[in-house]
Amino acid sequence: MKINQVEELVGITKKNIRFYEEQELVAPNRNPENGYRDYDLNDVERLKKIKLLRMLDVSCEDIRKLISGSITMKDCMDRHSIELTHRQHDIDHMKDMCDLISSQNSEFEAINAGEYLERMNEQVKGGVRFMDVKKEDVTVRKTGAIIAAVTVILVMLGWSTAIVYAFLTEEMPVGVLLVMLIFPSVIIICVLYALKQRIKEIKGGELDEAGKY
Repeated sequence: MKINQVEELVGITKKNIRFYEEQELVAPNRNPENGYRDYDLNDVERLKKIKLLRMLDVSCEDIRKLISGSITMKDCMDRHSIELTHRQHDIDHMKDMCDLISSQNSEFEAINAGEYLERMNEQVKGGVRFMDVKKEDVTVRKTGAIIAAVTVILVMLGWSTAIVYAFLTEEMPVGVLLVMLIFPSVIIICVLYALKQRIKEIKGGELDEAGKY
């Protein structure tokens, strides 16, 4: 069956499906006549299981281990349940701190941040995990990478345009033109590849759509 049918049957987007293929969590057969992916019911069931586990926030790495048989379902679920319990414990502490700050302060300027940070540091020593403020916002990092890549590409396109203009207005051998155009072309390809890898890294290995499930 085609990917559109799988999308309807499983309830996840084509981007999700492609991502899980990239992660080698599902491997549909190829139609020998045209090379297109040919999904079967086993692929649909596999994707439903992946969707189930991702909705429980089980990582792709753990799903890969489950598929390979290197960990059992019981071990995976027990470990993940413990992790979720720890998260809830941390969330409860953050909620308690919010309630405390709310009860003691009515204005931003009145907050004694040092006092609360000291309390939180003591809780951290006891095993509580608060948000890591050193971790940059994903959107900011992603935007920065895109802007940098676009800037380099525009410079290379400008370089290429200048070379072509020089070729059209002055005597320049075609061979020289081609050699001079290879350099910016290679740079653009490398930048696009690096941008793709960087965005994957920023997203922790998952695309936006795939991150939903």
